[in-house]
Amino acid sequence: MKPDHIVLAPEDDVAIALTDLPAGASLAGVTLATAVPRGHKIALHPLASGVAVRRYGQIIGQATRDIAAGEHVHVQNLGMSAHALEHEFGADLRPLPPQPERTFQGYRRADGRAGTRNYLGVLTSVNCSGSVARFIAEEAEKTDWFRALKNVDGIVPIAHSSGCGMAGDNEGYQTLFRTLQGYARNPNFAGILLVGLGCEVMQIPALVGKARLRADGQFQHMTIQDEGGTRRTVARGVEALREMALVAETCQREAVPVSELVIGMQCGGSDGYSGITANPALGVASDLLVAHGGTTILSETSEIYGAEHLLTRRAISAEVGEKLLDRIRWWEDYTARNKGEMNNNPSPGNKRGGLTTILEKSLGAVAKGGSAPLSGVYLFAEPIDQKGFVFMDSPGYDPCSVTGQVASGANLIVFTTGRGSVSGYKPVPCIKVATNTEMYTKMQDDMDLNTGDILEGVTLEEKGREMFELFIRVASGEVTKSEELGFGGAEFVPWQIGAVM
Repeated sequence: MKPDHIVLAPEDDVAIALTDLPAGASLAGVTLATAVPRGHKIALHPLASGVAVRRYGQIIGQATRDIAAGEHVHVQNLGMSAHALEHEFGADLRPLPPQPERTFQGYRRADGRAGTRNYLGVLTSVNCSGSVARFIAEEAEKTDWFRALKNVDGIVPIAHSSGCGMAGDNEGYQTLFRTLQGYARNPNFAGILLVGLGCEVMQIPALVGKARLRADGQFQHMTIQDEGGTRRTVARGVEALREMALVAETCQREAVPVSELVIGMQCGGSDGYSGITANPALGVASDLLVAHGGTTILSETSEIYGAEHLLTRRAISAEVGEKLLDRIRWWEDYTARNKGEMNNNPSPGNKRGGLTTILEKSLGAVAKGGSAPLSGVYLFAEPIDQKGFVFMDSPGYDPCSVTGQVASGANLIVFTTGRGSVSGYKPVPCIKVATNTEMYTKMQDDMDLNTGDILEGVTLEEKGREMFELFIRVASGEVTKSEELGFGGAEFVPWQIGAVM
Protein backbone atom coordinates (compact mmCIF):
# COMPACT_ATOMS: atom_id res chain seq x y z
CA MET A 1 0.00 0.00 0.00
CA LYS A 2 1.07 3.56 -0.68
CA PRO A 3 2.08 5.22 2.64
CA ASP A 4 -0.02 8.16 3.79
CA HIS A 5 2.90 10.28 5.06
CA ILE A 6 6.67 10.60 5.08
CA VAL A 7 9.22 12.07 7.50
CA LEU A 8 12.30 13.12 5.52
CA ALA A 9 14.91 13.37 8.30
CA PRO A 10 15.10 12.17 11.93
CA GLU A 11 15.37 15.74 13.24
CA ASP A 12 12.33 17.01 11.30
CA ASP A 13 9.46 18.70 13.11
CA VAL A 14 6.93 17.92 10.38
CA ALA A 15 5.64 14.99 8.37
CA ILE A 16 4.46 15.36 4.77
CA ALA A 17 1.02 14.08 3.79
CA LEU A 18 1.20 11.77 0.78
CA THR A 19 -2.56 11.73 0.27
CA ASP A 20 -5.48 13.92 1.32
CA LEU A 21 -5.92 13.17 5.02
CA PRO A 22 -9.17 13.77 6.97
CA ALA A 23 -9.44 15.38 10.39
CA GLY A 24 -9.03 12.76 13.10
CA ALA A 25 -6.63 10.57 11.10
CA SER A 26 -3.69 9.21 13.09
CA LEU A 27 -0.11 9.07 11.86
CA ALA A 28 3.36 9.08 13.37
CA GLY A 29 1.87 9.10 16.86
CA VAL A 30 -0.30 12.22 16.37
CA THR A 31 -3.94 12.84 15.51
CA LEU A 32 -4.81 15.42 12.83
CA ALA A 33 -6.69 18.42 14.17
CA THR A 34 -8.02 19.31 10.70
CA ALA A 35 -7.99 17.86 7.20
CA VAL A 36 -4.58 18.19 5.51
CA PRO A 37 -4.14 18.13 1.71
CA ARG A 38 -1.50 15.93 0.09
CA GLY A 39 1.92 17.54 -0.09
CA HIS A 40 1.29 19.63 3.02
CA LYS A 41 3.00 19.52 6.44
CA ILE A 42 1.80 18.16 9.78
CA ALA A 43 3.38 19.02 13.15
CA LEU A 44 4.92 15.90 14.76
CA HIS A 45 5.00 17.53 18.22
CA PRO A 46 4.06 20.86 19.83
CA LEU A 47 5.99 23.86 18.44
CA ALA A 48 6.20 27.06 20.47
CA SER A 49 5.81 30.45 18.81
CA GLY A 50 9.16 31.66 17.49
CA VAL A 51 10.82 28.24 17.36
CA ALA A 52 12.65 27.13 14.22
CA VAL A 53 10.82 24.46 12.20
CA ARG A 54 12.76 21.78 10.30
CA ARG A 55 12.15 19.77 7.13
CA TYR A 56 14.91 17.88 5.26
CA GLY A 57 16.81 18.28 8.54
CA GLN A 58 17.11 22.01 7.73
CA ILE A 59 15.30 25.12 8.96
CA ILE A 60 12.38 26.09 6.71
CA GLY A 61 11.04 28.95 8.85
CA GLN A 62 9.72 29.71 12.32
CA ALA A 63 6.40 29.19 14.02
CA THR A 64 4.44 32.45 14.04
CA ARG A 65 2.24 31.15 16.88
CA ASP A 66 2.04 28.07 19.07
CA ILE A 67 1.38 24.96 16.97
CA ALA A 68 -0.16 21.83 18.45
CA ALA A 69 0.92 18.29 17.58
CA GLY A 70 -1.11 17.06 14.60
CA GLU A 71 -1.85 20.58 13.37
CA HIS A 72 -1.56 21.58 9.71
CA VAL A 73 1.66 23.63 9.32
CA HIS A 74 1.43 26.25 6.60
CA VAL A 75 1.06 29.98 5.92
CA GLN A 76 -1.30 30.46 8.86
CA ASN A 77 1.35 29.49 11.41
CA LEU A 78 4.76 29.33 9.68
CA GLY A 79 6.81 32.27 8.39
CA MET A 80 10.31 33.22 7.31
CA SER A 81 13.06 33.20 9.90
CA ALA A 82 16.41 34.88 10.16
CA HIS A 83 18.86 32.44 8.67
CA ALA A 84 22.45 33.43 9.29
CA LEU A 85 24.25 30.49 7.72
CA GLU A 86 27.76 29.16 7.99
CA HIS A 87 29.19 29.05 4.48
CA GLU A 88 31.96 26.48 4.43
CA PHE A 89 33.78 25.86 1.16
CA GLY A 90 34.44 22.31 0.02
CA ALA A 91 33.49 20.61 3.29
CA ASP A 92 31.31 18.09 1.44
CA LEU A 93 33.42 17.88 -1.71
CA ARG A 94 33.14 14.32 -3.03
CA PRO A 95 34.40 13.74 -6.59
CA LEU A 96 32.26 11.23 -8.45
CA PRO A 97 33.88 8.05 -9.78
CA PRO A 98 34.14 8.23 -13.60
CA GLN A 99 31.83 6.02 -15.64
CA PRO A 100 32.47 4.10 -18.90
CA GLU A 101 31.88 6.18 -22.02
CA ARG A 102 28.35 6.36 -23.39
CA THR A 103 27.25 8.00 -26.62
CA PHE A 104 24.18 9.64 -28.12
CA GLN A 105 23.34 10.42 -31.71
CA GLY A 106 24.02 14.13 -32.11
CA TYR A 107 25.14 16.77 -34.58
CA ARG A 108 28.84 17.61 -34.34
CA ARG A 109 29.42 21.34 -34.95
CA ALA A 110 32.44 23.22 -36.29
CA ASP A 111 33.31 24.66 -32.85
CA GLY A 112 33.59 21.13 -31.40
CA ARG A 113 30.29 21.17 -29.53
CA ALA A 114 27.34 18.89 -30.29
CA GLY A 115 23.70 19.64 -30.98
CA THR A 116 20.70 17.51 -30.09
CA ARG A 117 18.53 19.23 -32.73
CA ASN A 118 19.18 20.79 -36.16
CA TYR A 119 17.26 24.07 -36.46
CA LEU A 120 17.67 27.30 -38.38
CA GLY A 121 17.03 30.46 -36.37
CA VAL A 122 15.90 34.00 -37.18
CA LEU A 123 17.27 36.04 -34.27
CA THR A 124 16.32 39.66 -33.58
CA SER A 125 18.43 42.44 -32.09
CA VAL A 126 15.38 44.46 -31.04
CA ASN A 127 11.64 44.06 -30.61
CA CYS A 128 11.15 46.37 -33.61
CA SER A 129 12.31 43.56 -35.92
CA GLY A 130 10.32 40.82 -34.19
CA SER A 131 7.36 40.77 -36.59
CA VAL A 132 9.64 40.80 -39.62
CA ALA A 133 11.55 37.82 -38.21
CA ARG A 134 8.26 35.93 -37.96
CA PHE A 135 7.28 37.00 -41.50
CA ILE A 136 10.59 35.63 -42.80
CA ALA A 137 10.13 32.27 -41.04
CA GLU A 138 6.51 31.97 -42.19
CA GLU A 139 7.36 32.76 -45.82
CA ALA A 140 10.29 30.34 -45.81
CA GLU A 141 8.09 27.54 -44.47
CA LYS A 142 5.74 27.98 -47.46
CA THR A 143 8.48 27.30 -50.02
CA ASP A 144 9.11 24.09 -51.94
CA TRP A 145 12.74 24.01 -50.84
CA PHE A 146 11.71 24.05 -47.17
CA ARG A 147 9.14 21.29 -47.63
CA ALA A 148 11.81 19.16 -49.32
CA LEU A 149 14.15 19.29 -46.30
CA LYS A 150 14.65 15.99 -44.44
CA ASN A 151 17.29 16.78 -41.84
CA VAL A 152 16.29 20.27 -40.68
CA ASP A 153 13.95 20.35 -37.67
CA GLY A 154 12.42 23.73 -38.53
CA ILE A 155 12.90 27.48 -38.50
CA VAL A 156 12.69 29.30 -35.16
CA PRO A 157 11.89 33.04 -35.12
CA ILE A 158 13.28 34.51 -31.90
CA ALA A 159 11.56 37.76 -30.93
CA HIS A 160 11.79 39.60 -27.62
CA SER A 161 10.70 42.82 -25.93
CA SER A 162 13.99 44.68 -25.58
CA GLY A 163 17.01 45.91 -27.57
CA CYS A 164 16.24 49.64 -27.41
CA GLY A 165 15.00 52.20 -24.89
CA MET A 166 17.92 51.10 -22.71
CA ALA A 167 21.37 52.30 -21.71
CA GLY A 168 24.09 51.32 -24.17
CA ASP A 169 26.67 50.10 -21.68
CA ASN A 170 25.39 48.79 -18.39
CA GLU A 171 24.43 45.53 -16.70
CA GLY A 172 21.14 45.23 -18.59
CA TYR A 173 22.81 45.82 -21.95
CA GLN A 174 25.58 43.31 -21.27
CA THR A 175 23.05 40.69 -20.14
CA LEU A 176 21.01 41.01 -23.34
CA PHE A 177 24.21 41.10 -25.41
CA ARG A 178 25.37 37.78 -23.92
CA THR A 179 21.91 36.26 -24.41
CA LEU A 180 21.71 37.11 -28.12
CA GLN A 181 25.27 36.02 -28.85
CA GLY A 182 24.67 32.80 -26.90
CA TYR A 183 21.57 31.91 -28.92
CA ALA A 184 23.41 32.60 -32.16
CA ARG A 185 26.08 30.12 -31.08
CA ASN A 186 23.88 27.42 -29.54
CA PRO A 187 24.83 24.06 -31.09
CA ASN A 188 21.18 23.15 -31.72
CA PHE A 189 21.18 25.76 -34.49
CA ALA A 190 22.72 24.82 -37.84
CA GLY A 191 22.50 28.44 -38.98
CA ILE A 192 21.37 31.88 -37.80
CA LEU A 193 19.92 34.89 -39.58
CA LEU A 194 20.17 38.03 -37.40
CA VAL A 195 17.64 40.77 -38.22
CA GLY A 196 17.61 44.29 -36.78
CA LEU A 197 15.76 47.49 -37.49
CA GLY A 198 18.92 49.59 -37.83
CA CYS A 199 18.63 52.46 -35.36
CA GLU A 200 18.34 50.47 -32.12
CA VAL A 201 20.68 50.62 -29.11
CA MET A 202 21.65 46.94 -29.55
CA GLN A 203 23.53 47.46 -32.81
CA ILE A 204 24.15 44.45 -35.05
CA PRO A 205 27.83 45.33 -35.77
CA ALA A 206 28.51 45.19 -32.04
CA LEU A 207 26.79 41.81 -31.72
CA VAL A 208 28.65 40.37 -34.69
CA GLY A 209 31.99 41.70 -33.43
CA LYS A 210 35.36 41.46 -35.14
CA ALA A 211 35.38 37.66 -35.25
CA ARG A 212 32.80 35.40 -36.87
CA LEU A 213 29.80 34.87 -34.61
CA ARG A 214 29.68 31.20 -35.66
CA ALA A 215 32.68 29.01 -36.42
CA ASP A 216 30.86 27.29 -39.30
CA GLY A 217 30.13 30.51 -41.16
CA GLN A 218 26.40 29.68 -41.09
CA PHE A 219 25.48 33.22 -40.15
CA GLN A 220 23.98 36.17 -42.02
CA HIS A 221 22.65 39.51 -40.82
CA MET A 222 20.66 42.47 -42.12
CA THR A 223 18.64 45.48 -41.02
CA ILE A 224 15.20 46.46 -42.24
CA GLN A 225 16.26 50.04 -42.83
CA ASP A 226 19.28 49.08 -44.97
CA GLU A 227 17.26 46.57 -46.99
CA GLY A 228 14.59 49.14 -47.83
CA GLY A 229 11.63 48.04 -45.73
CA THR A 230 9.64 44.99 -44.74
CA ARG A 231 8.97 43.31 -48.11
CA ARG A 232 12.58 43.54 -49.30
CA THR A 233 13.86 42.30 -45.93
CA VAL A 234 11.51 39.32 -45.99
CA ALA A 235 12.55 38.41 -49.55
CA ARG A 236 16.24 38.69 -48.73
CA GLY A 237 15.76 36.83 -45.46
CA VAL A 238 14.03 33.90 -47.17
CA GLU A 239 16.91 33.63 -49.62
CA ALA A 240 19.45 33.74 -46.79
CA LEU A 241 17.64 30.90 -45.03
CA ARG A 242 17.56 28.89 -48.26
CA GLU A 243 21.33 29.21 -48.57
CA MET A 244 21.89 28.09 -44.98
CA ALA A 245 19.34 25.29 -45.31
CA LEU A 246 21.36 23.72 -48.12
CA VAL A 247 24.27 23.33 -45.70
CA ALA A 248 22.08 22.36 -42.72
CA GLU A 249 20.48 19.61 -44.77
CA THR A 250 23.87 17.89 -45.09
CA CYS A 251 24.19 17.57 -41.29
CA GLN A 252 23.80 13.99 -40.08
CA ARG A 253 23.53 12.51 -36.62
CA GLU A 254 26.60 10.64 -35.46
CA ALA A 255 27.81 8.95 -32.29
CA VAL A 256 28.90 11.64 -29.81
CA PRO A 257 30.08 11.07 -26.22
CA VAL A 258 27.45 11.96 -23.62
CA SER A 259 30.12 14.23 -22.14
CA GLU A 260 28.95 16.71 -24.82
CA LEU A 261 25.51 16.97 -23.21
CA VAL A 262 24.89 20.26 -21.39
CA ILE A 263 21.62 20.00 -19.49
CA GLY A 264 19.76 22.93 -17.99
CA MET A 265 17.81 21.84 -14.91
CA GLN A 266 14.60 23.67 -13.94
CA CYS A 267 11.66 23.28 -11.61
CA GLY A 268 8.42 25.17 -11.98
CA GLY A 269 4.92 24.85 -10.62
CA SER A 270 6.56 23.09 -7.65
CA ASP A 271 4.64 21.35 -4.89
CA GLY A 272 5.30 19.58 -1.60
CA TYR A 273 6.47 16.49 -3.51
CA SER A 274 9.10 18.26 -5.63
CA GLY A 275 11.83 17.87 -3.04
CA ILE A 276 10.84 14.25 -2.34
CA THR A 277 10.49 12.70 -5.80
CA ALA A 278 11.34 14.53 -9.03
CA ASN A 279 14.10 16.86 -7.83
CA PRO A 280 16.21 14.30 -5.95
CA ALA A 281 15.69 11.81 -8.80
CA LEU A 282 16.97 14.47 -11.19
CA GLY A 283 19.88 14.90 -8.78
CA VAL A 284 20.74 11.23 -9.26
CA ALA A 285 20.53 11.64 -13.05
CA SER A 286 22.66 14.80 -12.85
CA ASP A 287 25.34 12.91 -10.95
CA LEU A 288 25.27 10.14 -13.56
CA LEU A 289 25.79 12.62 -16.38
CA VAL A 290 28.58 14.41 -14.52
CA ALA A 291 30.24 11.05 -13.83
CA HIS A 292 30.16 10.45 -17.60
CA GLY A 293 31.94 13.75 -18.17
CA GLY A 294 28.85 15.84 -19.01
CA THR A 295 27.57 19.16 -17.69
CA THR A 296 24.46 20.07 -15.72
CA ILE A 297 23.35 23.62 -14.95
CA LEU A 298 21.42 24.57 -11.82
CA SER A 299 19.91 28.08 -11.88
CA GLU A 300 17.11 30.16 -10.34
CA THR A 301 19.15 32.03 -7.73
CA SER A 302 16.07 33.35 -5.97
CA GLU A 303 14.98 29.74 -5.50
CA ILE A 304 18.16 28.45 -3.86
CA TYR A 305 18.08 31.28 -1.33
CA GLY A 306 18.54 29.86 2.15
CA ALA A 307 20.01 26.64 0.78
CA GLU A 308 23.14 28.09 -0.83
CA HIS A 309 25.24 26.77 2.07
CA LEU A 310 24.61 23.25 0.79
CA LEU A 311 26.18 24.23 -2.54
CA THR A 312 29.18 26.14 -1.16
CA ARG A 313 30.08 23.04 0.86
CA ARG A 314 30.55 21.25 -2.49
CA ALA A 315 32.48 24.05 -4.20
CA ILE A 316 35.79 22.95 -5.74
CA SER A 317 37.47 26.09 -4.38
CA ALA A 318 36.83 29.07 -2.14
CA GLU A 319 36.77 31.21 -5.28
CA VAL A 320 33.86 29.24 -6.73
CA GLY A 321 32.02 29.34 -3.40
CA GLU A 322 32.51 33.11 -3.11
CA LYS A 323 31.19 33.62 -6.64
CA LEU A 324 27.93 31.99 -5.57
CA LEU A 325 27.70 34.12 -2.43
CA ASP A 326 28.39 37.23 -4.52
CA ARG A 327 25.31 36.43 -6.58
CA ILE A 328 23.24 35.90 -3.42
CA ARG A 329 24.35 39.31 -2.11
CA TRP A 330 23.58 40.87 -5.50
CA TRP A 331 20.05 39.44 -5.31
CA GLU A 332 19.51 40.75 -1.79
CA ASP A 333 20.44 44.23 -3.03
CA TYR A 334 18.46 43.83 -6.28
CA THR A 335 15.23 42.91 -4.51
CA ALA A 336 15.71 45.59 -1.83
CA ARG A 337 16.23 48.44 -4.31
CA ASN A 338 13.20 47.30 -6.29
CA LYS A 339 11.07 47.17 -3.13
CA GLY A 340 10.77 43.40 -3.25
CA GLU A 341 11.85 40.62 -0.94
CA MET A 342 13.50 37.26 -1.40
CA ASN A 343 10.52 35.56 0.22
CA ASN A 344 8.23 36.85 -2.56
CA ASN A 345 8.53 33.20 -3.59
CA PRO A 346 6.79 30.67 -3.26
CA SER A 347 4.03 31.53 -5.71
CA PRO A 348 0.32 31.04 -4.94
CA GLY A 349 0.41 27.74 -6.85
CA ASN A 350 3.43 26.57 -4.85
CA LYS A 351 1.58 27.35 -1.63
CA ARG A 352 -1.49 25.43 -2.75
CA GLY A 353 0.89 22.52 -3.35
CA GLY A 354 2.19 22.68 0.22
CA LEU A 355 5.27 24.94 0.08
CA THR A 356 5.25 27.73 2.65
CA THR A 357 8.53 29.72 2.59
CA ILE A 358 11.37 30.28 0.15
CA LEU A 359 13.64 28.39 2.57
CA GLU A 360 11.49 25.29 2.19
CA LYS A 361 11.21 25.68 -1.58
CA SER A 362 14.96 26.24 -1.96
CA LEU A 363 15.89 23.13 -0.02
CA GLY A 364 13.80 21.07 -2.42
CA ALA A 365 15.10 22.92 -5.47
CA VAL A 366 18.80 22.35 -4.77
CA ALA A 367 18.13 18.60 -4.72
CA LYS A 368 18.22 18.79 -8.55
CA GLY A 369 21.98 19.29 -8.23
CA GLY A 370 22.66 15.86 -6.74
CA SER A 371 25.94 15.47 -4.88
CA ALA A 372 28.57 16.34 -7.52
CA PRO A 373 31.22 19.00 -6.84
CA LEU A 374 30.20 22.54 -7.78
CA SER A 375 32.78 23.26 -10.47
CA GLY A 376 31.75 26.75 -11.63
CA VAL A 377 29.44 29.74 -11.15
CA TYR A 378 28.36 31.86 -14.12
CA LEU A 379 26.45 35.03 -14.87
CA PHE A 380 23.16 34.82 -16.76
CA ALA A 381 23.84 33.67 -20.36
CA GLU A 382 27.60 33.52 -19.78
CA PRO A 383 29.18 30.73 -21.88
CA ILE A 384 29.68 27.55 -19.84
CA ASP A 385 33.32 26.58 -20.29
CA GLN A 386 33.64 24.13 -17.39
CA LYS A 387 32.49 20.51 -17.36
CA GLY A 388 30.60 19.06 -14.41
CA PHE A 389 27.89 20.48 -12.17
CA VAL A 390 27.72 24.28 -12.43
CA PHE A 391 25.46 27.15 -11.38
CA MET A 392 24.18 29.95 -13.63
CA ASP A 393 22.64 33.03 -12.03
CA SER A 394 19.04 33.69 -13.07
CA PRO A 395 15.60 34.69 -11.81
CA GLY A 396 13.21 31.97 -10.72
CA TYR A 397 10.87 32.89 -13.59
CA ASP A 398 11.09 29.70 -15.63
CA PRO A 399 11.14 30.92 -19.26
CA CYS A 400 13.66 33.62 -18.36
CA SER A 401 15.90 31.17 -16.51
CA VAL A 402 15.80 28.64 -19.35
CA THR A 403 16.58 31.41 -21.86
CA GLY A 404 19.79 32.06 -19.95
CA GLN A 405 20.69 28.38 -19.85
CA VAL A 406 20.16 27.98 -23.61
CA ALA A 407 22.29 31.07 -24.22
CA SER A 408 24.97 29.58 -21.97
CA GLY A 409 25.10 26.48 -24.19
CA ALA A 410 22.49 24.02 -22.91
CA ASN A 411 21.47 21.52 -25.58
CA LEU A 412 18.81 19.79 -23.44
CA ILE A 413 16.42 21.04 -20.73
CA VAL A 414 14.90 18.92 -17.93
CA PHE A 415 11.99 20.53 -16.11
CA THR A 416 10.36 19.09 -12.99
CA THR A 417 6.85 20.19 -12.02
CA GLY A 418 4.28 19.30 -9.41
CA ARG A 419 1.39 21.57 -10.34
CA GLY A 420 1.73 20.97 -14.08
CA SER A 421 3.83 23.48 -16.01
CA VAL A 422 3.53 23.47 -19.82
CA SER A 423 6.22 25.07 -21.99
CA GLY A 424 8.98 24.34 -24.47
CA TYR A 425 12.18 26.06 -25.48
CA LYS A 426 13.17 25.86 -29.13
CA PRO A 427 15.79 25.08 -30.30
CA VAL A 428 16.37 22.92 -27.21
CA PRO A 429 14.11 19.94 -26.37
CA CYS A 430 12.52 20.02 -22.93
CA ILE A 431 11.79 16.90 -20.87
CA LYS A 432 8.88 17.44 -18.45
CA VAL A 433 8.99 15.41 -15.23
CA ALA A 434 5.93 15.06 -12.98
CA THR A 435 6.42 14.91 -9.22
CA ASN A 436 3.22 12.99 -8.51
CA THR A 437 1.12 10.34 -10.22
CA GLU A 438 -2.16 12.25 -9.94
CA MET A 439 -0.93 15.20 -11.96
CA TYR A 440 0.93 12.95 -14.40
CA THR A 441 -2.27 11.00 -15.08
CA LYS A 442 -4.29 14.17 -15.52
CA MET A 443 -1.72 15.83 -17.85
CA GLN A 444 -0.16 12.90 -19.71
CA ASP A 445 -0.14 14.83 -22.99
CA ASP A 446 2.37 17.27 -21.45
CA MET A 447 4.47 15.06 -19.16
CA ASP A 448 7.36 12.85 -20.32
CA LEU A 449 8.13 11.03 -17.07
CA ASN A 450 6.33 10.27 -13.80
CA THR A 451 8.31 10.18 -10.55
CA GLY A 452 5.25 9.71 -8.35
CA ASP A 453 6.01 5.99 -8.26
CA ILE A 454 8.93 6.78 -5.92
CA LEU A 455 6.25 7.05 -3.22
CA GLU A 456 5.17 3.50 -4.10
CA GLY A 457 8.54 1.79 -3.76
CA VAL A 458 10.63 2.75 -6.80
CA THR A 459 14.00 3.97 -5.52
CA LEU A 460 15.53 7.33 -6.32
CA GLU A 461 18.48 5.49 -7.88
CA GLU A 462 16.19 3.50 -10.20
CA LYS A 463 14.25 6.60 -11.24
CA GLY A 464 17.44 8.60 -11.71
CA ARG A 465 18.84 5.91 -13.99
CA GLU A 466 15.56 5.86 -15.96
CA MET A 467 15.79 9.64 -16.35
CA PHE A 468 19.43 9.44 -17.49
CA GLU A 469 18.49 6.96 -20.20
CA LEU A 470 15.69 9.31 -21.28
CA PHE A 471 18.28 12.09 -21.61
CA ILE A 472 20.20 9.97 -24.11
CA ARG A 473 17.12 9.01 -26.12
CA VAL A 474 15.84 12.58 -26.38
CA ALA A 475 19.32 13.90 -27.21
CA SER A 476 19.39 11.30 -29.99
CA GLY A 477 16.13 12.53 -31.50
CA GLU A 478 13.23 11.11 -29.48
CA VAL A 479 10.53 13.79 -29.52
CA THR A 480 9.34 15.19 -26.19
CA LYS A 481 5.72 16.00 -25.38
CA SER A 482 6.34 19.75 -25.55
CA GLU A 483 7.89 19.30 -29.01
CA GLU A 484 4.89 17.25 -30.16
CA LEU A 485 2.59 20.04 -29.02
CA GLY A 486 4.64 22.72 -30.81
CA PHE A 487 5.85 24.67 -27.77
CA GLY A 488 8.89 26.92 -28.02
CA GLY A 489 7.78 29.88 -30.08
CA ALA A 490 6.92 32.23 -27.20
CA GLU A 491 9.30 31.24 -24.41
CA PHE A 492 12.37 33.32 -25.36
CA VAL A 493 12.46 35.74 -22.40
CA PRO A 494 15.76 37.59 -21.89
CA TRP A 495 16.31 38.93 -18.38
CA GLN A 496 15.54 42.65 -18.57
CA ILE A 497 17.60 44.50 -15.94
CA GLY A 498 17.53 48.26 -15.49
CA ALA A 499 15.44 51.18 -16.66
CA VAL A 500 13.36 51.12 -19.84
CA MET A 501 13.76 54.61 -21.28
